[in-house]
Order: sequence, then structure tokens, then C-alpha cells
Amino acid sequence: MRTWVKEARRGYDWQKLLPDLAAWTLEAGIAIQQIPAPTFAEEARARHVAALFADFGLDEVDIDAQWNAYGYLRGVDNSTTLMVMAHTDTVFDVDTDLSVRHEGERIYGVGLGDNSMGVAGMLALLKFLRDHAVTPPCGIWFVATSCEEGLGDLRGVRAAFARLRERVNAVINIEGSAFGHVYHAGIGVHRLHITATTEGGHSWLHFGRPSATHAVVQLGARITQLKTPSSPRTTYNIGMIEGGQAINAIATSAGFWLDMRSESQHELDFLVAQVQQLLKEAEEAGVTWHAEPVGERPTGYLDPRHPLVQGAMAALEEVGVRGKLERASTDGNIPLYYGCPCVTIGITSGGNAHRLDEYIETEPIASGVQQLILLALAAVEHATHKADAK
Repeated sequence: MRTWVKEARRGYDWQKLLPDLAAWTLEAGIAIQQIPAPTFAEEARARHVAALFADFGLDEVDIDAQWNAYGYLRGVDNSTTLMVMAHTDTVFDVDTDLSVRHEGERIYGVGLGDNSMGVAGMLALLKFLRDHAVTPPCGIWFVATSCEEGLGDLRGVRAAFARLRERVNAVINIEGSAFGHVYHAGIGVHRLHITATTEGGHSWLHFGRPSATHAVVQLGARITQLKTPSSPRTTYNIGMIEGGQAINAIATSAGFWLDMRSESQHELDFLVAQVQQLLKEAEEAGVTWHAEPVGERPTGYLDPRHPLVQGAMAALEEVGVRGKLERASTDGNIPLYYGCPCVTIGITSGGNAHRLDEYIETEPIASGVQQLILLALAAVEHATHKADAK
């Protein structure tokens, strides 16, 4: 794979083509960012991307019921395919201010790095292939996925990979602000919405009756005392708490949202079992508990020695960056879980993701696009030669 990365770099005048392609990518990213796309409401972005797929002449352009957008670039041999994907949804609601501002080498805009620039990077790869009349050795699926964030629970990529699984041999996933990192392993996630209900009453007249808010804060306090290993890294977080009716009312209902993560499925399962045991111990007369699973992201792993990982690291080396191997919870979890080689890479650098002051750096975009192109060209060569060897 490293050899093919080097061959791909030698084939083009990068100094001439990259400035314009980087500028196009940034413009495309801002255009995507200007379209609201909260998780579960990605239709407008999906249609925008699908229209661009059609403009670039892709085949089998389609939008499914989950608002995933698909397009297929035929290769010389279409029995083997590469899947390139990036998620379209954001954590921001439809009324969030989407204005952008430029400050030197930074551009501020919510959702710009996560993940409008990721989608734009995918489109830049497609533009490069079309502008240079490249017919890849194997076919390439371009997929803009939905529901990657939060309670979307990777619903989009689950549907997309189920649809294409039999046709895909490797996956490149793109996160806009992850430049310089190669994610080769998926962190497992288990999420619960835990609620308590009680009879309730007046804070003075019925003092002593069970309170739903008291019950959930007591359980939450016990959960925060759980000890987890630092290796494999395992974490938990009570992200939201709700409940009660009034300051002088014994709460009839309350709940919290619990996020648990681990690099190890075994440790994650053990943590979930501990929480379930604490729930059992919290049972008392007058309190009804309910724990609803609201998220389940499986772990996955690709050996750092795998050619796709090595190719991603080599592509970064070719643009003068020493890559870092990482683990994360991304759309890449799904193909990795099913044993399909997958890496997640970035297009640029940035910060403050999931905040209103999110920003990206403009300077790395050219290098980010170049490493994606080099990796994709090497990946289709490797997939074809691997298929020929069978």
C-alpha cells in the first residue's frame, strides 16, 4: 500500500492543482454548513449532496429512508469496491445561527468541522477523479450518511453498510477536523435513559414519601463512584438530568441519561452490568424504575499493520505530517464491527466541536485533501490486486 501511495503522488502536479482544489473544498464545506441538518432532519443536506453526485455523473444516485445519499463511480472492475463516506448531521438544532466569520487562518461556524468539511472532502475527491478523468481500478461508493451524532446511534451508516456490505471491500470514513489522525479502532458505546416514577405529593404534607428526583440523584451518585480501568480506557457520564414538577412538590417522575464507553467490549459489558446491579439495589417500595437503551455502538478494531492503516499513515507522511493512530466512536465502528477494513481520517484541523464557537483552520485543507486522494488511489489499487490474487 505504501508503494501505491508514493506512485499516486508522482502522478500529478500537486503544486499546481491543490490551491484551487483546496479553495473549492472550503467553499463547498461552507455551502453545506449553511444547510441546517440536525440529527434525524438531514433531508435538505442529503438532497444537496445527491444533486452534486448527479452533477459529477455518478451512477445509482439515490437517497434512502434514513436520508443517506448514495452515488457510485464505476471502475475498471466493479466486482470489488471501495466505500468513501462522511456524515451530514450536526448536534445543533434547526434554529442555530449558521453564520461564519473569518479570523486570520481560522473560520468560525457551527458544524463546519464536524462535519461539513468531511462531506466537502469526499466531494473534493470525487471532483479530482472527474477533473482528471480517472477511472479507478475498482468501483467507489460515495455515501453521505445521516444520524451519526448523539441519539442518532449510527442509524445512517447501519442502513448504508447493510445495503452495500456485500459489495464493499474497504471503507474510508472522513471527519472534517481530524487531520493528522488515523482512527483504526471503534470505541464501544452503551447509552441508557434511566427513569423513576413515584406517587408524589406535597413537600410538607406528604414528607417522607418516595421522591423520583431523590431516587435518581441517589442512584446517580452511586454510579459516579464506580471505578473503571484506565487501560482499556472505560468511561461513563451522566449527561442530562430531568424531572419534578415544582420546588414544593414531591416529584412523580425524574430521570437521567447515561453514556458509557470503552475500548473493550468486555469492559463495557462489565460496566453495564454494574449499573444494572445498582438499579436492582435501588428498588424500593413506591418507586418504579425503567432503564431504556437509547444507544449501542459496537467496538471494532483494525490491526495497525493492515495495509489500509499503513496506507493512511503513508499518505500523511507524503504531505509532511507524522500521523497518530487513534480510537474513537465514529461511523467507522460499523464496518469495523463486521470485519470490513476501515480507517477514519480528517481534512483539516480545528477546535471547539459541538460548541457555538467551533472553528476550522484553513491552512491544512490542501494537505488534507491530498492525503485523502493519495489514500483513495492506493486503496483501489490494493483492493484490485488483492481480488486478483484470490
